[in-house]
Amino acid sequence: MKPLTRSVRRGALVVHVAVSVGWLGLTVGLLALGVTAYTCDSLPVTEAAYRSMKVFGDWLVIPVGLVALISGVVLSLGTPWGLARYHWVWIKFWLTVVTLAASSFALRPQINGAAAAGLPDPSLVAAPTVASTAYFFMTAVSVLKPWGPTARGRNNRQARRTSRNSVDGLRAHPRV
Repeated sequence: MKPLTRSVRRGALVVHVAVSVGWLGLTVGLLALGVTAYTCDSLPVTEAAYRSMKVFGDWLVIPVGLVALISGVVLSLGTPWGLARYHWVWIKFWLTVVTLAASSFALRPQINGAAAAGLPDPSLVAAPTVASTAYFFMTAVSVLKPWGPTARGRNNRQARRTSRNSVDGLRAHPRV
């Protein structure tokens, strides 16, 4: 993929950060509702909390997760970070895919079942806890950028260095 222009990269970065932080906030909200539903002694409050979780799950979780995934892939492919050049990018990508799949195929059906039954469900405390932890971890990884390049990233870096050298061993002009 061609490198993104500065303005496109910055716009995509703003979208990615905003949506990713929104996804984290959404799961913390789901956690608060799940804890309320599980610990409350009032059946109407439990039912209301699960119905609220259902609205979040049906209308927000999947679209927000998809935008976070797509914007992250666009940024990784359009910048020097690459999708598989650095361990932290690669780990974030797979964690996003796994958490999006878990939200789609496990969390939403569980919320729908709890909303229909109206009974306290401990898994609706556990799932948002795990998701929130994963998103906090991905946020920390994005800021700290731990670990080095992958083998592919090291090979790519070495190839770029080699292509900059001229035949006689003298360094070529940096723009070559």
